[in-house]
Amino acid sequence: MKSILLAGSVFTLATTIVGAPAMADDHATADDRISALEERIEQLEATNQQLLRYLETLTAQQASAQPVENTATSAPATAQHTATGNDSIERVVHHGGEHDGHHARHQAEYAERFVGLNSTYSYQVLDHAENSNMRQIIQLEAIRDGELDNRVTLGGAITAIANYQTTNSDSKFSWLTRNPTSANQIGDEVSEIVVHSAQLQTTARFTNNITGFVELLYNPEQSFGSGTITGLNRNQVQVRRAYVLWGDLESTPWYAAIGKMDTPFGLNDTVSPFTNSTVWHSFAGLAYGGMVGYYKDGLHVRGMAIQGGSQFRAANTPVEGTNVPSRVNNFALDANYSGTFGDRNTFLVGASYQHGSPYCQEYPIFHFNPCDDNNPAYSVYSRVDLGDLRLIGEYARTTNEWPGTQVPDPTNPLSVFEAEETTSWGFGGRYAFDIGQDSPLYVSGEFSTFIAGDDGAPWERQNQWVLGGSYFITPSVNIFGELIRAEGFAPLNFLTGGNFPDGSTWSERDAQTDVVNFGIQAAF
Repeated sequence: MKSILLAGSVFTLATTIVGAPAMADDHATADDRISALEERIEQLEATNQQLLRYLETLTAQQASAQPVENTATSAPATAQHTATGNDSIERVVHHGGEHDGHHARHQAEYAERFVGLNSTYSYQVLDHAENSNMRQIIQLEAIRDGELDNRVTLGGAITAIANYQTTNSDSKFSWLTRNPTSANQIGDEVSEIVVHSAQLQTTARFTNNITGFVELLYNPEQSFGSGTITGLNRNQVQVRRAYVLWGDLESTPWYAAIGKMDTPFGLNDTVSPFTNSTVWHSFAGLAYGGMVGYYKDGLHVRGMAIQGGSQFRAANTPVEGTNVPSRVNNFALDANYSGTFGDRNTFLVGASYQHGSPYCQEYPIFHFNPCDDNNPAYSVYSRVDLGDLRLIGEYARTTNEWPGTQVPDPTNPLSVFEAEETTSWGFGGRYAFDIGQDSPLYVSGEFSTFIAGDDGAPWERQNQWVLGGSYFITPSVNIFGELIRAEGFAPLNFLTGGNFPDGSTWSERDAQTDVVNFGIQAAF
Protein backbone atom coordinates (compact mmCIF):
# COMPACT_ATOMS: atom_id res chain seq x y z
CA MET A 1 0.00 0.00 0.00
CA LYS A 2 2.79 2.38 0.92
CA SER A 3 4.58 1.66 -2.37
CA ILE A 4 1.38 2.38 -4.33
CA LEU A 5 0.90 5.69 -2.54
CA LEU A 6 4.50 6.68 -3.14
CA ALA A 7 4.28 5.72 -6.80
CA GLY A 8 1.03 7.62 -7.18
CA SER A 9 2.51 10.71 -5.60
CA VAL A 10 5.53 10.61 -7.87
CA PHE A 11 3.34 9.96 -10.94
CA THR A 12 1.02 12.84 -10.10
CA LEU A 13 3.96 15.18 -9.61
CA ALA A 14 5.52 14.06 -12.91
CA THR A 15 2.30 14.49 -14.87
CA THR A 16 1.81 17.88 -13.33
CA ILE A 17 5.26 19.04 -14.43
CA VAL A 18 5.32 17.27 -17.79
CA GLY A 19 1.65 17.67 -18.66
CA ALA A 20 1.58 21.41 -18.12
CA PRO A 21 3.53 22.26 -21.28
CA ALA A 22 1.43 19.76 -23.26
CA MET A 23 -1.66 21.83 -22.60
CA ALA A 24 -0.09 24.84 -24.13
CA ASP A 25 -1.63 24.28 -27.60
CA ASP A 26 -3.44 26.60 -29.95
CA HIS A 27 -6.95 25.24 -29.07
CA ALA A 28 -6.78 25.76 -25.28
CA THR A 29 -7.48 29.18 -23.81
CA ALA A 30 -5.42 30.61 -20.97
CA ASP A 31 -8.28 29.97 -18.51
CA ASP A 32 -8.47 26.32 -19.57
CA ARG A 33 -4.77 25.82 -18.95
CA ILE A 34 -4.93 27.44 -15.51
CA SER A 35 -7.96 25.34 -14.51
CA ALA A 36 -6.22 22.11 -15.59
CA LEU A 37 -3.08 23.02 -13.65
CA GLU A 38 -5.05 23.81 -10.47
CA GLU A 39 -6.90 20.48 -10.78
CA ARG A 40 -3.60 18.57 -10.94
CA ILE A 41 -2.15 20.48 -7.93
CA GLU A 42 -5.26 19.66 -5.86
CA GLN A 43 -4.93 16.00 -6.81
CA LEU A 44 -1.27 16.00 -5.76
CA GLU A 45 -2.08 17.58 -2.38
CA ALA A 46 -4.83 15.00 -1.71
CA THR A 47 -2.45 12.14 -2.48
CA ASN A 48 0.25 13.58 -0.23
CA GLN A 49 -2.17 13.99 2.68
CA GLN A 50 -3.29 10.38 2.33
CA LEU A 51 0.35 9.25 2.33
CA LEU A 52 1.19 11.27 5.47
CA ARG A 53 -1.82 9.88 7.37
CA TYR A 54 -0.78 6.34 6.52
CA LEU A 55 2.83 6.88 7.64
CA GLU A 56 1.69 8.36 10.99
CA THR A 57 -0.60 5.37 11.59
CA LEU A 58 2.17 2.90 10.74
CA THR A 59 4.64 4.69 13.06
CA ALA A 60 2.20 4.64 15.99
CA GLN A 61 1.56 0.92 15.51
CA GLN A 62 5.28 0.16 15.52
CA ALA A 63 5.84 2.27 18.65
CA SER A 64 3.08 0.50 20.61
CA ALA A 65 4.47 -2.92 19.65
CA GLN A 66 7.98 -2.21 21.07
CA PRO A 67 8.88 -1.79 24.79
CA VAL A 68 10.19 1.63 25.74
CA GLU A 69 13.24 1.74 28.01
CA ASN A 70 13.82 4.67 30.32
CA THR A 71 17.26 6.18 29.83
CA ALA A 72 17.05 7.79 33.23
CA THR A 73 18.28 4.49 34.69
CA SER A 74 21.87 3.29 34.49
CA ALA A 75 20.95 -0.01 32.79
CA PRO A 76 22.37 -0.26 29.27
CA ALA A 77 19.94 0.08 26.36
CA THR A 78 19.72 -2.43 23.52
CA ALA A 79 21.76 -1.18 20.59
CA GLN A 80 21.41 -1.82 16.89
CA HIS A 81 24.65 -1.86 14.92
CA THR A 82 24.84 -0.65 11.35
CA ALA A 83 28.01 -1.70 9.53
CA THR A 84 29.98 1.12 7.89
CA GLY A 85 33.18 -0.30 6.45
CA ASN A 86 35.35 -1.66 9.28
CA ASP A 87 33.48 0.32 11.91
CA SER A 88 30.12 -0.18 13.60
CA ILE A 89 28.08 2.82 14.70
CA GLU A 90 25.78 2.35 17.66
CA ARG A 91 22.27 3.52 16.85
CA VAL A 92 19.32 3.39 19.16
CA VAL A 93 15.87 4.91 19.18
CA HIS A 94 15.66 7.98 21.43
CA HIS A 95 13.33 7.22 24.28
CA GLY A 96 12.17 8.41 27.72
CA GLY A 97 8.90 8.64 29.57
CA GLU A 98 8.47 12.38 29.14
CA HIS A 99 9.25 12.21 25.43
CA ASP A 100 6.76 9.53 24.39
CA GLY A 101 5.08 11.83 21.90
CA HIS A 102 8.37 12.70 20.29
CA HIS A 103 9.28 9.01 20.36
CA ALA A 104 6.13 8.05 18.47
CA ARG A 105 6.61 10.69 15.79
CA HIS A 106 10.22 9.77 15.15
CA GLN A 107 10.29 6.01 15.79
CA ALA A 108 11.61 5.38 12.28
CA GLU A 109 14.49 7.82 12.67
CA TYR A 110 17.63 6.41 14.34
CA ALA A 111 20.32 8.59 15.87
CA GLU A 112 23.63 7.66 17.47
CA ARG A 113 23.45 7.14 21.23
CA PHE A 114 26.10 9.63 22.30
CA VAL A 115 26.35 10.39 26.04
CA GLY A 116 25.45 8.34 29.10
CA LEU A 117 26.23 7.76 32.79
CA ASN A 118 27.23 4.64 34.72
CA SER A 119 27.81 5.40 38.40
CA THR A 120 29.03 1.91 39.33
CA TYR A 121 31.64 1.99 36.57
CA SER A 122 32.73 5.51 37.56
CA TYR A 123 33.22 4.43 41.18
CA GLN A 124 35.37 1.48 40.13
CA VAL A 125 37.53 3.30 37.61
CA LEU A 126 38.12 6.29 39.92
CA ASP A 127 38.56 4.36 43.17
CA HIS A 128 41.99 4.83 44.79
CA ALA A 129 41.71 1.87 47.19
CA GLU A 130 41.09 -1.26 45.08
CA ASN A 131 42.25 -2.30 41.61
CA SER A 132 44.26 0.91 41.63
CA ASN A 133 46.51 -0.10 38.71
CA MET A 134 43.95 -2.25 36.87
CA ARG A 135 41.88 0.43 35.15
CA GLN A 136 42.37 -1.02 31.68
CA ILE A 137 40.91 -4.37 32.76
CA ILE A 138 38.00 -2.62 34.51
CA GLN A 139 37.22 -0.88 31.22
CA LEU A 140 37.66 -3.92 29.00
CA GLU A 141 35.39 -6.01 31.24
CA ALA A 142 32.80 -3.21 31.33
CA ILE A 143 32.83 -3.10 27.52
CA ARG A 144 32.50 -6.87 27.30
CA ASP A 145 29.58 -6.87 29.74
CA GLY A 146 27.69 -4.12 27.87
CA GLU A 147 28.16 -1.44 30.55
CA LEU A 148 29.79 1.08 28.20
CA ASP A 149 27.35 1.02 25.30
CA ASN A 150 27.36 4.80 24.89
CA ARG A 151 29.75 6.54 22.59
CA VAL A 152 30.80 8.66 25.61
CA THR A 153 30.35 7.72 29.28
CA LEU A 154 30.75 10.63 31.68
CA GLY A 155 31.17 10.40 35.44
CA GLY A 156 32.86 11.72 38.51
CA ALA A 157 33.51 11.19 42.20
CA ILE A 158 33.87 13.24 45.36
CA THR A 159 35.58 12.16 48.56
CA ALA A 160 34.94 14.32 51.63
CA ILE A 161 36.47 13.64 55.05
CA ALA A 162 36.38 14.90 58.62
CA ASN A 163 39.14 13.93 61.03
CA TYR A 164 40.95 14.67 64.28
CA GLN A 165 44.69 14.01 64.62
CA THR A 166 47.19 14.13 67.48
CA THR A 167 50.97 13.74 67.56
CA ASN A 168 53.62 13.40 70.25
CA SER A 169 56.10 15.49 68.21
CA ASP A 170 55.43 19.12 67.39
CA SER A 171 53.91 19.54 63.88
CA LYS A 172 54.98 16.08 62.75
CA PHE A 173 51.86 14.28 61.54
CA SER A 174 52.69 11.02 59.76
CA TRP A 175 49.36 9.96 58.26
CA LEU A 176 50.36 9.39 54.65
CA THR A 177 46.92 10.05 53.19
CA ARG A 178 47.52 13.65 54.24
CA ASN A 179 50.79 15.24 53.13
CA PRO A 180 52.82 15.67 56.36
CA THR A 181 53.95 19.29 55.90
CA SER A 182 54.30 21.87 58.64
CA ALA A 183 52.63 24.41 56.36
CA ASN A 184 49.33 22.59 56.82
CA GLN A 185 49.49 20.92 60.23
CA ILE A 186 50.66 22.94 63.20
CA GLY A 187 51.07 22.01 66.86
CA ASP A 188 50.27 18.68 68.46
CA GLU A 189 46.64 18.37 67.37
CA VAL A 190 44.76 19.25 64.19
CA SER A 191 41.24 18.80 62.86
CA GLU A 192 39.65 19.30 59.48
CA ILE A 193 36.45 18.99 57.46
CA VAL A 194 37.52 19.13 53.84
CA VAL A 195 37.19 17.84 50.31
CA HIS A 196 39.97 15.31 50.02
CA SER A 197 39.54 14.93 46.27
CA ALA A 198 37.16 15.47 43.37
CA GLN A 199 37.40 13.73 39.99
CA LEU A 200 35.78 13.83 36.58
CA GLN A 201 36.17 11.05 34.02
CA THR A 202 35.34 10.69 30.36
CA THR A 203 35.41 7.29 28.67
CA ALA A 204 34.97 7.44 24.89
CA ARG A 205 34.30 4.50 22.56
CA PHE A 206 35.97 5.61 19.33
CA THR A 207 35.33 2.23 17.71
CA ASN A 208 34.37 -1.21 19.00
CA ASN A 209 37.96 -1.86 20.10
CA ILE A 210 39.49 1.61 20.60
CA THR A 211 38.64 3.45 23.81
CA GLY A 212 39.85 6.75 25.22
CA PHE A 213 39.99 7.67 28.92
CA VAL A 214 40.64 11.01 30.65
CA GLU A 215 40.54 11.70 34.40
CA LEU A 216 40.63 15.19 35.88
CA LEU A 217 41.70 15.34 39.53
CA TYR A 218 41.47 18.00 42.23
CA ASN A 219 43.36 16.92 45.36
CA PRO A 220 44.56 19.79 47.55
CA GLU A 221 45.42 17.46 50.46
CA GLN A 222 47.88 15.36 48.46
CA SER A 223 49.02 17.91 45.92
CA PHE A 224 52.74 18.56 45.51
CA GLY A 225 52.00 22.28 45.32
CA SER A 226 53.42 24.64 47.90
CA GLY A 227 51.52 26.47 50.61
CA THR A 228 48.41 25.54 52.56
CA ILE A 229 45.42 23.55 51.29
CA THR A 230 43.71 26.86 50.46
CA GLY A 231 46.68 28.18 48.50
CA LEU A 232 46.39 28.52 44.74
CA ASN A 233 49.31 26.18 44.07
CA ARG A 234 47.55 23.34 45.88
CA ASN A 235 44.15 24.03 44.34
CA GLN A 236 44.86 23.09 40.75
CA VAL A 237 42.92 20.66 38.55
CA GLN A 238 45.19 18.28 36.67
CA VAL A 239 44.81 15.62 34.01
CA ARG A 240 45.71 12.74 36.29
CA ARG A 241 45.35 9.96 33.72
CA ALA A 242 44.78 10.03 29.97
CA TYR A 243 45.32 7.22 27.49
CA VAL A 244 44.02 5.46 24.41
CA LEU A 245 43.20 1.77 24.93
CA TRP A 246 42.98 -0.87 22.22
CA GLY A 247 41.25 -4.13 23.09
CA ASP A 248 38.08 -6.20 22.92
CA LEU A 249 37.91 -9.24 25.19
CA GLU A 250 35.17 -10.75 23.04
CA SER A 251 37.61 -11.16 20.15
CA THR A 252 41.13 -11.19 21.61
CA PRO A 253 42.88 -11.58 24.99
CA TRP A 254 45.48 -8.99 23.95
CA TYR A 255 45.20 -5.29 24.72
CA ALA A 256 47.43 -2.22 24.52
CA ALA A 257 47.40 1.32 25.86
CA ILE A 258 49.46 4.45 25.35
CA GLY A 259 49.42 7.64 27.40
CA LYS A 260 49.65 8.67 31.07
CA MET A 261 48.67 5.73 33.27
CA ASP A 262 49.44 3.61 36.33
CA THR A 263 52.54 1.48 36.03
CA PRO A 264 51.99 -2.32 36.26
CA PHE A 265 53.91 -2.91 39.46
CA GLY A 266 52.56 -4.73 42.51
CA LEU A 267 49.05 -5.04 43.88
CA ASN A 268 48.95 -1.69 45.73
CA ASP A 269 45.44 -2.37 47.04
CA THR A 270 44.10 -1.89 50.55
CA VAL A 271 41.29 -3.52 52.51
CA SER A 272 40.75 -0.22 54.35
CA PRO A 273 37.82 1.86 53.12
CA PHE A 274 39.87 5.02 52.54
CA THR A 275 43.50 5.05 53.73
CA ASN A 276 45.96 3.66 51.20
CA SER A 277 48.56 1.19 52.41
CA THR A 278 52.16 2.24 52.92
CA VAL A 279 53.10 -0.07 50.06
CA TRP A 280 50.95 2.03 47.72
CA HIS A 281 52.61 5.24 48.92
CA SER A 282 56.04 3.65 48.48
CA PHE A 283 55.82 1.99 45.07
CA ALA A 284 52.60 2.80 43.19
CA GLY A 285 53.61 4.44 39.92
CA LEU A 286 52.11 6.90 37.46
CA ALA A 287 53.99 7.60 34.24
CA TYR A 288 53.95 8.27 30.52
CA GLY A 289 54.42 5.16 28.43
CA GLY A 290 52.97 2.33 26.43
CA MET A 291 51.55 -0.93 27.79
CA VAL A 292 50.80 -4.31 26.24
CA GLY A 293 48.84 -6.97 28.13
CA TYR A 294 47.37 -10.47 27.87
CA TYR A 295 44.27 -11.39 29.90
CA LYS A 296 42.60 -14.78 29.59
CA ASP A 297 41.63 -17.82 31.69
CA GLY A 298 42.95 -16.29 34.91
CA LEU A 299 46.36 -15.35 33.48
CA HIS A 300 47.21 -11.65 33.29
CA VAL A 301 50.59 -10.52 31.97
CA ARG A 302 51.51 -6.87 31.45
CA GLY A 303 54.56 -4.97 30.26
CA MET A 304 54.99 -1.20 30.07
CA ALA A 305 57.70 0.85 28.40
CA ILE A 306 58.09 3.94 30.62
CA GLN A 307 59.41 7.38 29.75
CA GLY A 308 62.73 8.00 31.52
CA GLY A 309 63.67 10.72 33.97
CA SER A 310 61.64 11.26 37.11
CA GLN A 311 58.00 10.53 36.42
CA PHE A 312 54.91 11.57 38.35
CA ARG A 313 55.10 8.80 40.96
CA ALA A 314 57.58 6.07 41.75
CA ALA A 315 59.55 5.79 38.52
CA ASN A 316 62.99 7.33 37.98
CA THR A 317 65.66 6.34 35.49
CA PRO A 318 68.31 8.96 34.64
CA VAL A 319 68.71 10.31 31.12
CA GLU A 320 72.26 11.55 30.55
CA GLY A 321 72.54 12.15 34.29
CA THR A 322 69.40 14.31 34.37
CA ASN A 323 65.73 13.87 35.26
CA VAL A 324 64.58 15.08 31.82
CA PRO A 325 62.10 12.54 30.39
CA SER A 326 63.59 12.56 26.90
CA ARG A 327 64.18 8.83 26.45
CA VAL A 328 62.14 5.64 26.92
CA ASN A 329 64.64 3.83 29.13
CA ASN A 330 62.50 2.45 31.96
CA PHE A 331 60.05 -0.45 32.04
CA ALA A 332 57.85 -2.52 34.34
CA LEU A 333 56.63 -6.11 34.08
CA ASP A 334 53.83 -7.81 36.00
CA ALA A 335 52.29 -11.28 35.89
CA ASN A 336 49.52 -12.68 38.04
CA TYR A 337 47.17 -15.64 38.04
CA SER A 338 43.71 -15.90 39.57
CA GLY A 339 41.43 -18.89 40.10
CA THR A 340 38.74 -20.42 42.25
CA PHE A 341 38.57 -23.23 44.79
CA GLY A 342 35.54 -24.42 46.69
CA ASP A 343 32.15 -22.78 46.32
CA ARG A 344 32.93 -19.16 47.17
CA ASN A 345 36.69 -18.99 47.32
CA THR A 346 39.04 -17.23 44.91
CA PHE A 347 42.74 -16.42 44.88
CA LEU A 348 45.24 -14.22 43.05
CA VAL A 349 49.05 -14.46 43.15
CA GLY A 350 51.47 -12.25 41.27
CA ALA A 351 54.95 -10.78 40.93
CA SER A 352 56.35 -7.59 39.38
CA TYR A 353 59.66 -6.02 38.34
CA GLN A 354 60.49 -2.37 37.60
CA HIS A 355 63.77 -1.26 36.07
CA GLY A 356 63.85 2.17 37.70
CA SER A 357 62.23 2.88 41.09
CA PRO A 358 62.13 6.28 42.84
CA TYR A 359 64.78 5.27 45.39
CA CYS A 360 67.93 6.23 43.51
CA GLN A 361 68.77 9.80 44.61
CA GLU A 362 71.99 10.76 46.34
CA TYR A 363 72.06 12.86 49.52
CA PRO A 364 70.23 15.21 50.00
CA ILE A 365 67.09 13.43 48.86
CA PHE A 366 64.43 15.47 47.10
CA HIS A 367 61.45 14.13 45.21
CA PHE A 368 62.03 13.99 41.41
CA ASN A 369 65.74 14.84 41.65
CA PRO A 370 67.94 13.18 39.02
CA CYS A 371 69.87 10.01 39.89
CA ASP A 372 73.32 8.76 38.99
CA ASP A 373 71.95 5.31 38.22
CA ASN A 374 68.67 3.43 38.32
CA ASN A 375 67.61 1.28 41.26
CA PRO A 376 65.36 -1.66 40.21
CA ALA A 377 62.58 -3.02 42.42
CA TYR A 378 60.46 -6.15 42.64
CA SER A 379 57.18 -7.09 44.28
CA VAL A 380 55.29 -10.27 45.20
CA TYR A 381 51.66 -10.20 46.26
CA SER A 382 48.54 -12.25 46.88
CA ARG A 383 44.83 -11.84 47.49
CA VAL A 384 42.49 -14.56 48.79
CA ASP A 385 38.70 -14.44 49.17
CA LEU A 386 37.26 -17.04 51.54
CA GLY A 387 33.54 -16.43 51.29
CA ASP A 388 32.93 -13.14 53.12
CA LEU A 389 36.56 -12.79 54.21
CA ARG A 390 39.23 -11.12 52.07
CA LEU A 391 42.95 -11.34 52.86
CA ILE A 392 45.75 -9.47 51.07
CA GLY A 393 49.51 -9.36 51.41
CA GLU A 394 52.36 -7.71 49.51
CA TYR A 395 56.14 -7.33 49.76
CA ALA A 396 58.18 -4.87 47.65
CA ARG A 397 61.90 -4.06 47.76
CA THR A 398 64.62 -2.39 45.73
CA THR A 399 67.48 -4.57 44.51
CA ASN A 400 70.15 -2.02 45.45
CA GLU A 401 70.78 0.33 48.33
CA TRP A 402 69.24 3.79 48.23
CA PRO A 403 72.38 6.00 48.12
CA GLY A 404 70.76 8.96 49.86
CA THR A 405 69.98 6.95 52.99
CA GLN A 406 73.57 7.46 54.12
CA VAL A 407 74.80 10.93 55.13
CA PRO A 408 78.12 11.45 53.26
CA ASP A 409 79.58 14.01 55.70
CA PRO A 410 81.83 12.12 58.16
CA THR A 411 81.60 15.03 60.62
CA ASN A 412 77.83 14.57 60.87
CA PRO A 413 76.79 12.19 63.67
CA LEU A 414 74.12 10.75 61.34
CA SER A 415 76.81 9.42 58.99
CA VAL A 416 77.22 6.28 61.14
CA PHE A 417 74.06 4.80 59.63
CA GLU A 418 74.66 2.67 56.56
CA ALA A 419 72.71 2.98 53.31
CA GLU A 420 69.92 0.42 52.98
CA GLU A 421 67.64 -1.07 50.37
CA THR A 422 64.11 0.35 50.45
CA THR A 423 61.45 -2.12 51.57
CA SER A 424 57.70 -1.88 52.02
CA TRP A 425 55.28 -4.62 52.95
CA GLY A 426 51.82 -5.05 54.38
CA PHE A 427 48.97 -7.41 55.07
CA GLY A 428 45.32 -7.05 56.00
CA GLY A 429 41.88 -8.59 56.15
CA ARG A 430 38.28 -7.49 55.68
CA TYR A 431 35.06 -9.25 56.60
CA ALA A 432 31.56 -8.57 55.23
CA PHE A 433 29.02 -8.83 58.06
CA ASP A 434 25.39 -9.47 57.11
CA ILE A 435 23.36 -6.89 59.05
CA GLY A 436 20.05 -7.59 57.34
CA GLN A 437 20.33 -4.70 54.91
CA ASP A 438 20.88 -4.48 51.15
CA SER A 439 24.63 -4.20 51.68
CA PRO A 440 26.89 -5.83 54.29
CA LEU A 441 28.90 -3.92 56.87
CA TYR A 442 32.61 -4.20 56.01
CA VAL A 443 35.09 -4.30 58.89
CA SER A 444 38.82 -4.26 58.12
CA GLY A 445 42.23 -4.24 59.73
CA GLU A 446 45.56 -3.59 58.02
CA PHE A 447 49.24 -3.13 58.85
CA SER A 448 51.86 -1.80 56.43
CA THR A 449 55.35 -0.38 56.75
CA PHE A 450 58.03 1.58 54.89
CA ILE A 451 61.63 0.69 55.79
CA ALA A 452 64.21 3.17 54.47
CA GLY A 453 67.17 3.16 56.82
CA ASP A 454 69.60 1.32 59.02
CA ASP A 455 68.53 -0.02 62.42
CA GLY A 456 68.05 2.84 64.86
CA ALA A 457 68.29 5.59 62.22
CA PRO A 458 65.75 8.44 62.57
CA TRP A 459 64.48 7.50 59.09
CA GLU A 460 64.55 3.75 59.72
CA ARG A 461 60.84 3.07 59.21
CA GLN A 462 57.28 4.30 59.28
CA ASN A 463 54.50 1.90 60.31
CA GLN A 464 50.79 2.31 59.72
CA TRP A 465 47.87 0.54 61.44
CA VAL A 466 44.29 1.03 60.20
CA LEU A 467 41.03 -0.27 61.64
CA GLY A 468 38.13 0.54 59.33
CA GLY A 469 34.42 0.11 58.79
CA SER A 470 32.27 1.03 55.81
CA TYR A 471 28.80 0.63 54.35
CA PHE A 472 27.71 1.07 50.73
CA ILE A 473 24.41 2.97 50.61
CA THR A 474 24.41 2.21 46.88
CA PRO A 475 27.10 0.50 44.76
CA SER A 476 28.57 3.97 44.13
CA VAL A 477 28.15 5.66 47.54
CA ASN A 478 30.28 4.51 50.49
CA ILE A 479 30.30 5.95 54.01
CA PHE A 480 33.24 5.00 56.21
CA GLY A 481 35.13 5.48 59.45
CA GLU A 482 38.71 4.67 60.42
CA LEU A 483 41.07 4.61 63.39
CA ILE A 484 44.71 5.09 62.30
CA ARG A 485 48.05 4.98 64.07
CA ALA A 486 51.28 5.97 62.31
CA GLU A 487 54.60 5.17 64.00
CA GLY A 488 57.59 7.15 62.79
CA PHE A 489 57.95 10.31 60.73
CA ALA A 490 59.90 9.63 57.52
CA PRO A 491 58.98 12.05 54.70
CA LEU A 492 60.59 11.31 51.35
CA ASN A 493 61.89 14.85 50.82
CA PHE A 494 65.07 15.44 52.84
CA LEU A 495 64.60 12.05 54.48
CA THR A 496 68.17 12.00 55.84
CA GLY A 497 68.61 15.77 56.17
CA GLY A 498 70.16 18.48 54.06
CA ASN A 499 67.40 21.03 54.61
CA PHE A 500 68.69 22.42 57.93
CA PRO A 501 71.93 24.41 58.39
CA ASP A 502 73.12 22.21 61.25
CA GLY A 503 72.90 19.05 59.13
CA SER A 504 70.14 17.48 61.22
CA THR A 505 67.15 15.58 59.84
CA TRP A 506 63.48 16.13 60.46
CA SER A 507 62.83 12.38 60.33
CA GLU A 508 61.93 10.95 63.74
CA ARG A 509 61.65 7.25 64.49
CA ASP A 510 59.63 7.65 67.69
CA ALA A 511 57.07 10.15 66.38
CA GLN A 512 53.51 8.90 66.63
CA THR A 513 50.27 10.09 65.05
CA ASP A 514 46.76 8.97 65.99
CA VAL A 515 43.80 9.73 63.73
CA VAL A 516 40.02 9.40 63.88
CA ASN A 517 38.67 9.78 60.35
CA PHE A 518 35.16 9.75 58.85
CA GLY A 519 34.07 10.35 55.32
CA ILE A 520 32.03 9.57 52.24
CA GLN A 521 33.11 8.57 48.76
CA ALA A 522 30.41 8.98 46.12
CA ALA A 523 30.45 8.62 42.34
CA PHE A 524 28.00 9.34 39.52
